[in-house]
Amino acid sequence: MYGRWDFAATEQLPDYMKICFKALYDTTNEIGYNICKEYGWNPVDSLQKAWASLFDAFLVEAKWFASGCVPKADEYLKNGIVSSGIHVVLVHLFFLLGEGTNKESANIVNANTDIISSVASILRLWDDLGSAKDENQDGHDGSYITCYMEEHQGSSVDVARQEVIKKIMEAWRRLNKECLLPNPYSRTFTKASLNLARMVPLMYKGNKDTE
Repeated sequence: MYGRWDFAATEQLPDYMKICFKALYDTTNEIGYNICKEYGWNPVDSLQKAWASLFDAFLVEAKWFASGCVPKADEYLKNGIVSSGIHVVLVHLFFLLGEGTNKESANIVNANTDIISSVASILRLWDDLGSAKDENQDGHDGSYITCYMEEHQGSSVDVARQEVIKKIMEAWRRLNKECLLPNPYSRTFTKASLNLARMVPLMYKGNKDTE
């Protein structure tokens, strides 16, 4: 339903889900319309695809949880990069800055390039350094640490946390490389993406599990 962005298909849903979908549907179309008025290009297709990808990632996580399956660490992170929501945020930012004014330029951000995926990796992994206990989620939310320890039997939490820190450093190297070398994005969008990544550690500052 959300993949087709078919409002008529909501008839099969309970009322509370209809309300949620209508709010997202109306808001996304309004954003697309306002961007079109400002820059002459309506990016609603790209906005819808970004949301659909996010929901697909949520469904993958829900299936893992429902089945009791613990995915491989890399498989978890690949999906977690999308479920972090960073792609949705940066796709909206891209068009609100007037970057995508035709189909060709829109395809750049639709591709989920290294700049976007690096920022998403940093957020997802920093979040996973926090404990599920402190977040009052009883350990059921899953994390890279859980997946790594399940995949590498006998590994301690400290070893898994060091692996997460290593992955964060790798993501930062990719992001810095993309920012320093020529890339398909404007300086404004590149700097905004970099600042978003810089903000992530501040969001978790004070959490003893991430220090």
